[in-house]
Amino acid sequence: MKFAAPIVLTLSLLTAFAESPAVPKAFIDGTGIGWRDLTQKDFTNVNCDPGTWSWTNGLIKCTGTPIGVMRTTQQITNLELVVEWRHLKPAGNSGVFLWATPESIKALEAGQGRLPTGVEVQILDHGYTEKYEKESGKKADWFTTNGDVFPTGSTKLKPFPPVSPGGERSFPRKNLSKGVGEWNHYYVRAINGEVRLWVNGEEVSGGNNARPATGYLCLESEGSPIEFRNLRIRELP
Repeated sequence: MKFAAPIVLTLSLLTAFAESPAVPKAFIDGTGIGWRDLTQKDFTNVNCDPGTWSWTNGLIKCTGTPIGVMRTTQQITNLELVVEWRHLKPAGNSGVFLWATPESIKALEAGQGRLPTGVEVQILDHGYTEKYEKESGKKADWFTTNGDVFPTGSTKLKPFPPVSPGGERSFPRKNLSKGVGEWNHYYVRAINGEVRLWVNGEEVSGGNNARPATGYLCLESEGSPIEFRNLRIRELP
């Protein structure tokens, strides 16, 4: 009988925990062994203007013009990445490129094209859907605004389902992105050709069998102002 009270107390605590709001899944904050900040010294401009990107106390500001990227100074193969972002205007467009190929970067630096070959983790504001349909007169069924993952250029990737109508993009299994002006949290894991994306704490999309699966990490400027913060990386074997 003397053990009854502790058992009841434990059960009540478990019940209370079960009834509490769900804890976000894999909400990685980029702290711990092996993690480090990505700072201005880790990046170099590729094909943007000198004033496109600016850094202030860990806050990365992008004007959105011209369309282009900045890249890491070194190529990276296996990694975990944490980044927070927010669009400053409706219908904003941006992204993170993984494994951008050296050949495509050289082409951009020579003025050929605007965006690299690689795997893009897309960053779209929800207003982009309405803008696209209004300007194109077409249905916006080939992309989403909640974290698509897809290959660009000659890069190959087998997207995780659900996929876009054409089969190129991994569509998110759940809509978790916040709207314009609100901070969103991305956790990306890219290991041995497999990419997985968590949006605001939950895994939503990705793909595997990426070829190539090494290259530069890039942040994208694509026509609208955006801010990034808490950009952290853990490079893996």
